Amino acid sequence: MLEKLAKWNPLKSVRAKGEHNSAKLKELGQLQDALNRLFDRFFQDRYTESEDALWFPAVDMAETDTAIVIHAELPGMTKKDVDISLQDNILTIQGEKKRKKKAKHEDFYLVERSFGRFYQAFTLPAAVKSDKITATFKHGVLTITLPKSEGAQPKRIAISTS
Repeated sequence: MLEKLAKWNPLKSVRAKGEHNSAKLKELGQLQDALNRLFDRFFQDRYTESEDALWFPAVDMAETDTAIVIHAELPGMTKKDVDISLQDNILTIQGEKKRKKKAKHEDFYLVERSFGRFYQAFTLPAAVKSDKITATFKHGVLTITLPKSEGAQPKRIAISTS
């Protein structure tokens, strides 16, 4: 029987060996984050009747030369149900998906949809122009575009011939 489940921390062994390759650490950190989210989703109590239950919407974060773009799947919700904030380079998305009241004569055979509050915070990989951030909500997908500040955008350097 499984008595105790501990989160895997690959960075601990890499740091202990003295390997300081930042690309390797970043890749391992991303892998660890993905595995932690997978285990969190697997072990969360999805079948609770409590409106205080937490759930985690699927989120994609991409980076281009000029912006960071985040897509969050929030089916059955509207923009009134979601709050977005940015403070100290940390983007927070939170809200609540309310469950409709269960009819007296309904007996569920399967319940997979998630309801309740959600809260996700992301440390942004680059500085952004906070006054230029846009957010749209279409077909249950929240899209947040965070334009990078001038210093965070890559600069092309011309090579001259001597």
